[in-house]
Amino acid sequence: MTEDGTVPRQRFDATGDRSVAAERIRSVHTGDVLPPEALHAPKHVTAARGTSNLPQAGLCLGREEELTELRRMLTGRREGAITQSGSVSGLGGIGKTTLALHYAHRHRDDYALIWWINAASAEEIETSLIGLTRLLVPEWARAVDRTEQLSWAKQWLTWHPDWLLVYDNVEEPADLAPYTGALHRGHHLATSRRTTGWPDDSPTLTLDNLSPDAAADLLCRLALKGGTPSPSDQADARALAEDLGHLPLAIKQAGAYLGQNRGVGMAAYRRRLDTKLAKTAHGIDAERTIARVWNVTLHALEQENPLAVDLLHTAAWLAPDDIPYALLTPPDTDPDDVAEAIGTLAAYSMATDTGTTVSVHRLVQTVLRTPQPLDPAEPPRHLQGRAHAEQALLGALPPRPDQDNPTGGQWDALTPHLIALAGTFSLGAVDSPLVRAYITAVDRLDEQGHMARSVPLCEAVATCCEQTLGTTHPSTLTSRNNLALACQAAGETNRALALHKTNLAQFKQALGPTHPETLTSRNNLAHAYEATGDLDRAIPLHEANLTQCEQTLGPTHPNTL
Repeated sequence: MTEDGTVPRQRFDATGDRSVAAERIRSVHTGDVLPPEALHAPKHVTAARGTSNLPQAGLCLGREEELTELRRMLTGRREGAITQSGSVSGLGGIGKTTLALHYAHRHRDDYALIWWINAASAEEIETSLIGLTRLLVPEWARAVDRTEQLSWAKQWLTWHPDWLLVYDNVEEPADLAPYTGALHRGHHLATSRRTTGWPDDSPTLTLDNLSPDAAADLLCRLALKGGTPSPSDQADARALAEDLGHLPLAIKQAGAYLGQNRGVGMAAYRRRLDTKLAKTAHGIDAERTIARVWNVTLHALEQENPLAVDLLHTAAWLAPDDIPYALLTPPDTDPDDVAEAIGTLAAYSMATDTGTTVSVHRLVQTVLRTPQPLDPAEPPRHLQGRAHAEQALLGALPPRPDQDNPTGGQWDALTPHLIALAGTFSLGAVDSPLVRAYITAVDRLDEQGHMARSVPLCEAVATCCEQTLGTTHPSTLTSRNNLALACQAAGETNRALALHKTNLAQFKQALGPTHPETLTSRNNLAHAYEATGDLDRAIPLHEANLTQCEQTLGPTHPNTL
């Protein structure tokens, strides 16, 4: 972003031109003479059948009909369609990810390659696909930038058939368009809480809670570790499942607790849930259900491994997926103790552990960010968790990336966690390291063409500037302008227009109607109107700006031109 508060539009050369050695090699398969770079060409690189990055699958009971329907959706053919895209939608905790994961594992032999994609944002989709490039051509990938790595993965999927891409936790269905619209030699499967916004020809499967029988069966399997339930166990399981609204996530976490604490029966566990769970007009209140289950688990974890509770509270403020162990390791803490604590969380189904990273369910994070009654002499536990998350990120972030300090990859990996933290903004000084990190992340997202992803970061910076510097301070005006541009990129046109209008009025008040920054603000408002197709408002603003640029800067100034 420039000093005048604008975010310049840049073009990037994505041709990937690079010098090629003069020597040539001969293909042992065909005898064709190929240049060295052809060895890395997507069409010549093959993956061993069954290649995947699938997480481990847990229990998935009572979903046979849904698994059959998914297979029908993805293998069905219609005239002119080579592949079908399917989505699994439903509220948090309903079991969308589990269903998609079980489908992928069940049909592993039916696909040449299966690739699991964290799809909460366009940027995270790109990062997951870049992982495919780094797996198949690791040496070449290390020598090229992110854009070329992504392009290679897309080309590979274009050349090779019989793959499955699973997009997990899609927030914006439009983020999938560059892939579902261009890649036709395999299957696309998405999970999402969104039930609208999918293409008209994309079949969707909407999940409901488990049936009473399936919920009770799952509880018994988890609580009894596969043992045979007695009639009394089955009756208690049905009653507990009813209390939990047959919500899969709640069933899974309650079952994990009971499996870890075999001396606690299901009837006793029901009593520990305190009060009757609240119901809504649409069924169980998922957040309140998870909060009740969490309270029971919390007491057990506090006794067994207090560090595990601290780590979970820290993870609640970060992005839900791919949290590196390092971000959860407090200073002067033995990494082995952290690994043990994470293992305990996984045993209680409070987190998913890959051995190097941790994922926490979004619904669990929401509950953990809610204030809990504690000792009034101590800072609230949820705020302690946020403070630890801030400290961990600031300690992990490298210096700002530039030509002399190529740390862009590290910033890309940590940016989702910065965005998550910014989305739960807490007031800090404008010159604080955290706010400076937000600004750096915005600049990098802008360079990559992902300005829409920066809305939470820009919101945090603008709010901080406004509350600490005032509404008309130059830094506040610049940060509000950047927020408006981010909203515009994200399609929030009404909000962008409102921000631009406010900014223009305050630029006029603070700097005068002909100050260069006022002219820039008016120009940005005109462009925002133009983007919405409202030329009746855009043209007069452009005309007024041109006249004032000529008068203030002269007819040949670059801004006038």
